[in-house]
Amino acid sequence: MDKFLNKYRIQSTRLQNWDYGWNADYFVTICTQSRQYFFGNIVNGRMILSEIGKIANKYWINIPEHFPFAKLDVHVVMPNHIHGIITIDKPNDGRNGTKNEKRTTTQNRNVGGIVETQYFASLPQSPQSQNLKNKFGPQSQNLASIIRGYKTGVTIYARINNINFGWQSRYHDHIIRNKTEYQRIRNYIINNPKNWDNDKFYH
Repeated sequence: MDKFLNKYRIQSTRLQNWDYGWNADYFVTICTQSRQYFFGNIVNGRMILSEIGKIANKYWINIPEHFPFAKLDVHVVMPNHIHGIITIDKPNDGRNGTKNEKRTTTQNRNVGGIVETQYFASLPQSPQSQNLKNKFGPQSQNLASIIRGYKTGVTIYARINNINFGWQSRYHDHIIRNKTEYQRIRNYIINNPKNWDNDKFYH
């Protein structure tokens, strides 16, 4: 990870000629500002979430409620970043005139620990947030809009509740090519807390 203007940044890994609204399985990593430990700490191989860490976790789970074309497999909230697999699954993503096949790699979503599973959950309400019509911000049917909306929701909560918090401006994504790669990435996410000392984001 490089620095730009003394701030950590993730180099763009966007694949040219690829439409990030197309159906695919995406491995996503989002970092906190300057990789600060906003989300909590690892204790004995388990992630102990801070208040904003709990919100980051809840809002991630809530993504499909705001973006129905998005499906979630495993994710994990770490002290200074989030890893997760997001599947874009539309009846027709525009690449042909017929319905596209459903993604089939996301099957078993029942895992323990802080790695969560997909289910529908409501965003916590507060008197200040009652007037926010769309707490996940503007929507469009691609990966960037999902991440932008998610980050906006967490940021709004932090501001309303006077929590010191910030995101790194960019995020990292990787298009998962096959089931072998999918399982390897999935295992990496699940085991991330207990392997924290060897993680590249640990410092």
